[in-house]
Amino acid sequence: MIRPIDWTSAPVLRINLGEGVKAAFTTRFGGVSAPPWDTMNLSLTVGDNPTDVVQNRQRLSGWLGSPVAYAHQVHGAAVAEVAEVVQSPAVDAFVTSTPKVGLAILVADCAPVLLADSVAGVIGAAHCGRSGLVAGVLQTTVAAMVRHGARQITAALGPVICGQCYEVPATMRDEVADLIPQVAATTSWGTPAIDLAAGVRAVLAQLEIPVTDPVGCTRTDSRFFSYRAAAGAPIGRTAGVIALS
Repeated sequence: MIRPIDWTSAPVLRINLGEGVKAAFTTRFGGVSAPPWDTMNLSLTVGDNPTDVVQNRQRLSGWLGSPVAYAHQVHGAAVAEVAEVVQSPAVDAFVTSTPKVGLAILVADCAPVLLADSVAGVIGAAHCGRSGLVAGVLQTTVAAMVRHGARQITAALGPVICGQCYEVPATMRDEVADLIPQVAATTSWGTPAIDLAAGVRAVLAQLEIPVTDPVGCTRTDSRFFSYRAAAGAPIGRTAGVIALS
């Protein structure tokens, strides 16, 4: 039996991407997972009790009003164009034009990006970390949406580790910045860093797609799971989730 939940206490941050589109970014609150995955972990691959994860996913589906597709994310640029809910394809993005098919992207520092053309009735969700940004996951997701008839796409950027927190070796920062200069950043303690949000905004600007600001830094905002903040300890995953209602 699924235990009830009061969704008014902000386990999800609702995002407006147009009429007929229901979209949100989850927080770590409102689920049943025990520490250290407390409480709304949505990943089956981080050591959490699978029964708890399934119940968390059922709760999210109940809020969304749709069953939800989850991917086996591989930090690439492949997109699954789906007409029904599927589970665990090796992709980092989903696109659909079918109502009542929820799309989810799981993160714990990478950027979840939700996209929609509410007029055409086409939506997408992309997992965009450093590797995916370089591989072109946003471009392939948008191209797939265009194939489904999208013409006026808007996007929302979810919780992501910020440029002041995402420390990387200088060579890595420079390699990414050679392709997307806007990602070059420095941490608050003065070391080389990558600004994923700036990279997402830059790529979407080239595609003429407006995007909202990120809803928080995962490393410093306790509402979200962060791989970096966990420093090797088990950690859960939040989601960007979207459906056509």
